[in-house]
Amino acid sequence: MGLKPGWYVLGAVLLYALAMTLAWSAERRQVAALQAEVAKARDSARRGPEGLMLPLVGACLPKDPDNLPGAPRPYRRGVNQGFVFTDGASCVPVVYGTGVVAAGGGEVVRLERDYQEPTPAEFEALLKAVEGGATPAQLDRLRGREIWIRHPDGSTTVYAHLSEVAPGLEVGSKVTKGQFIGKVGNSGTSAGVRGSRAGARLLFELWTGTPGESRFFGQGVERREILLNQAKQRFGLP
Repeated sequence: MGLKPGWYVLGAVLLYALAMTLAWSAERRQVAALQAEVAKARDSARRGPEGLMLPLVGACLPKDPDNLPGAPRPYRRGVNQGFVFTDGASCVPVVYGTGVVAAGGGEVVRLERDYQEPTPAEFEALLKAVEGGATPAQLDRLRGREIWIRHPDGSTTVYAHLSEVAPGLEVGSKVTKGQFIGKVGNSGTSAGVRGSRAGARLLFELWTGTPGESRFFGQGVERREILLNQAKQRFGLP
């Protein structure tokens, strides 16, 4: 006995419904996957495409509260804008000549290989000039020899008080996370001005954009515990 035409129509409708259901399910999976990728991209933009590390291999966050972002700097009526790594308070040796690495991949946008220390008289005049507050240009002088690296998310890391810049590194150079970029020093400090190697340190700043024109990491965070927790997340620390 042959099938009636109505059965063919019903079968076609059922097949169509099944196909649409499968297509809808596949579309939902694609949308979910796309949403996951978007979330991942947003997180990457927040943390940087490959995350960031501290600029001294094996270091921990500075243990002295005065060396954290936001710590008062009365001599210039301002605050510290980064992390200051010093020997005995950073979990690794921080001595003159210690290697400094890039906190993340990016492009070198500023580099001071030919930095010259001010004379003692010039340094004293600078300290006198910043007593009421320092301009970005004056802060640059106080940072000593610097390297700035712009990261793909638009943020900038600053490495200051350096003694040397890595050979071959120039403005426009592309660097990778963990790449050697320079050495710890004390440039821009009273010891550096005197020609001494005492007081070696590394000032490390993270800015949302251009230093001095955007916000630095930790700006406005008053509680030390919150700042440290945010820093551990930002730099992938336990």
